[in-house]
Amino acid sequence: MTTQQAARVALVTGGSRGIGAATARALADAGLDVVISYAASADKAQEVVRDLQSRGVRAAAHRADQSDSRQVAELVDTVAATFGRLDVLVNNAGVAVNGAVDDPEPDTAAFDRQVVVNLGGVVTAIRAATRVLGRGGRIITVGSTLAARAGFPNLADYAATKAAVTGYSRGAARDLAAREITVNVVQVGPVATDMNPPQGGWADQQRATVALGRFGTPEEIAAGIVFLASPGASFITGSVLTIDGGVLA
Repeated sequence: MTTQQAARVALVTGGSRGIGAATARALADAGLDVVISYAASADKAQEVVRDLQSRGVRAAAHRADQSDSRQVAELVDTVAATFGRLDVLVNNAGVAVNGAVDDPEPDTAAFDRQVVVNLGGVVTAIRAATRVLGRGGRIITVGSTLAARAGFPNLADYAATKAAVTGYSRGAARDLAAREITVNVVQVGPVATDMNPPQGGWADQQRATVALGRFGTPEEIAAGIVFLASPGASFITGSVLTIDGGVLA
């Protein structure tokens, strides 16, 4: 464990698996104390917590439904109260629902939930974090290359939520610049996770769009997030860091 960031505290939403869990581990390896949130996977969340603690940092997991603004705000406040501070917010939790815009019977309830989780949950977390982040705080949201290029049909609704997050983050970066709080987006391409396995389904179609010819790993995404959370990224705000293996090349 390094000591460069030893006193800092990070919150990673949706940190029980995939990119969130990898990010939590990478932040712990960088010396940060880490709190993760989860929606349903309590056992997986506690497994991640034990792993983080084995790396020599303080760690905890809290259940919070990203579609419930009250729970999201309480999550941020609980982290700050329990750990004494909050320095880094990583908005990773999200859902993906596919559907064509000309579907004669669209699942409007699923669309509404996707907007509430992917955009509303991020907005609520950022607003809550601004009450407790000190100077030099970091806000990083996991986005998608679909915000810039919808390369497949049936993804318009999801792409819209990710594009909205990018626009909101740029605006928030302006609002928080005077406090030296940076706000950035990590825009990812196909990544091998439980939600997006690299085999079966439409994995081959996704892989064909990647210049490097493979899915990324959660650890590769986490590396970019840790960089944006570090002191070395203090002059980067309102930016989109694309980690996509060349999807947008």
